[in-house]
Amino acid sequence: MGGESAIRTAPRSGGAGKGPVGSKAGQRLSGLAVALGLVLFLGGFAWGAVVYLPYTVPTSSMSPTINVGDRVLAQRIDGSDIRRGDVVVFKDKTWVTGTSVVKRVVAIGGDTVSCCTKGKLTVNGKQIDEPYLSEGSLAEITDFPSVKVPKGRLFLLGDERQGSLDSTAHLTDAAGGTVAVGAVTARVDAVAWPMNGMLERPTGFETLGALSQPGPLRTIVALVIAGAVLVLGGAAYGPVAKRVGRSRARTEPAGAR
Repeated sequence: MGGESAIRTAPRSGGAGKGPVGSKAGQRLSGLAVALGLVLFLGGFAWGAVVYLPYTVPTSSMSPTINVGDRVLAQRIDGSDIRRGDVVVFKDKTWVTGTSVVKRVVAIGGDTVSCCTKGKLTVNGKQIDEPYLSEGSLAEITDFPSVKVPKGRLFLLGDERQGSLDSTAHLTDAAGGTVAVGAVTARVDAVAWPMNGMLERPTGFETLGALSQPGPLRTIVALVIAGAVLVLGGAAYGPVAKRVGRSRARTEPAGAR
């Protein structure tokens, strides 16, 4: 009766791993980050698959812009989207059977193209600067006569003018070396492997009209990267919070007994 009564409290749970780690708000935010990241990541890849076609260039005819074996991303387009200076992917049985060809559009329907004037390509009487050619190389190794490109057709050259089997190699064909705009399936936006990035804009053709605008590749890449960062950051919240909790537990002073 006279004895001292002791008040005992239940021991604190030391199981840092027995319950949810981190605050409830933090857990919700990390879950949202993972969910949003997956949407962006998968959405970016899905968008890219719809808009772009991957293609491996089998020859060096577009060197130095695109080298043999390079993997490019080409945006799906129709004939109305083609502009001078575009690097396009097309199929024409009179050129080659069973495979696609990659060349640069230098003239469109209604243009008159010829070479060479002071070593430069001439389109509609204007000399075209072509910085994408190898340094010191001529626009053509041999001159070719003026060609009037029919409406709905294209005149195409490779950037490696010495060995490219392009429109100049088909001048005696029925179409005079031109290709129908409907034969074009895509426009090359970038060299994906090796990672050389977006193709440079062919500014030499600006005096003849508007150039093509780059496709949404940069936006798609940004979505995929942002999605990956959100997924990794959200997934890392739990382990980080657990580690911080353990660190705090070690540094807290022991309670009175």
